[in-house]
Amino acid sequence: MIRNRVTYRTVDGVRIPGTWRHVFIHNGRYLLTDLRIYADGLVDCWGLVTLEEFEEKLRSGWVATDLPDGAPAAAHGMARWKFSEPRSQLTPELLLAEVKDTIDQLNDRPDSTGRCLAAVDAFLEDRTEENRALARDAFLAVPVTKRRFALGDMDRKDWPLRVLVAGPGGRTYLSFDEQVTQEDYDRALAYFEERSRLKAEWQTRTSADGPATPYAPAVYLPPFAAKERGMDPGLRGLRNDYPAPITVGEVDYPSVAHAYWALSLARPEDHDAVATADSGAAAQEIAAGAPCREGWEQARTAVMTSLLRAKYEQHSELAAILLATNDSTLLYEDVYSSFWGESGGRGRNWLGRLLELVRSDLHMHRSGIPVL
Repeated sequence: MIRNRVTYRTVDGVRIPGTWRHVFIHNGRYLLTDLRIYADGLVDCWGLVTLEEFEEKLRSGWVATDLPDGAPAAAHGMARWKFSEPRSQLTPELLLAEVKDTIDQLNDRPDSTGRCLAAVDAFLEDRTEENRALARDAFLAVPVTKRRFALGDMDRKDWPLRVLVAGPGGRTYLSFDEQVTQEDYDRALAYFEERSRLKAEWQTRTSADGPATPYAPAVYLPPFAAKERGMDPGLRGLRNDYPAPITVGEVDYPSVAHAYWALSLARPEDHDAVATADSGAAAQEIAAGAPCREGWEQARTAVMTSLLRAKYEQHSELAAILLATNDSTLLYEDVYSSFWGESGGRGRNWLGRLLELVRSDLHMHRSGIPVL
């Protein structure tokens, strides 16, 4: 149900993640709308309700799963129609079960499918009839709309699972399945044994690419005005306006900020005025009143990357500060640019991202990894 449908609501400044699916609300007409489901267990069906209240909305028909033939329906701002021989896949019990699964998924808890597979693993470890019965009950607790996808195997669907929990001589939940033979059961067992082998093999593998998320806490780079270099600049040394002179080509600039704003300008006289400004902030202010170089918007991230590389190649003490941030996400505050920085949780934070790229460059060179 979750897939890529991501939403949230804010409660006392805290984001509560959620998702949504389509349903019909019966309010005179049958109105097609979004049912929003949140991690804290509340459901929005034209008003936030608890799970217990949502169940009552289902029982009363406010959230409709039964669509009468000839009933008027509408999608706000799109269309109106009447149902003609409607067929609904949902029942109140099924929709409630799907919503409960979604809340488990939003909280990274095992949903009904996860609990079923855990019960199957327990049966495979100790193949008693009691454990088979527990696995069968767990499988039947999975909403019928999700059972076919429980194994994530689009070729076999849930065939090995329903045969395993039924056992030799048993019947599956599908009326058209024949009685499970010993041969069928042995094939299902072989499937799960191979699946377990592949899973164990996969878990022993070491990722060649490293973790997907940083292990170190995020590092916040707050704004400040620094006109003089310090003996131990700390994180302020990672700011673009920190007075760490860099040489680009044959031109010397007092800081990355001076170089960036000077190179952005079309006229040589403006370039020189910016390059000699008293501070990075003054350089930006002068540049704001001068014509920009054609194509600058498309080239600016490449230029900034080159300037940052020059800074940390030419100042080993600042490179050491950058390397000391380990693999932290770097958040570069910039109240003036939502492109380069972030402020109050908003902004694209390109400077933070490029600093992480340059940090990776430094690690690469220190490790002696050849560049092709």
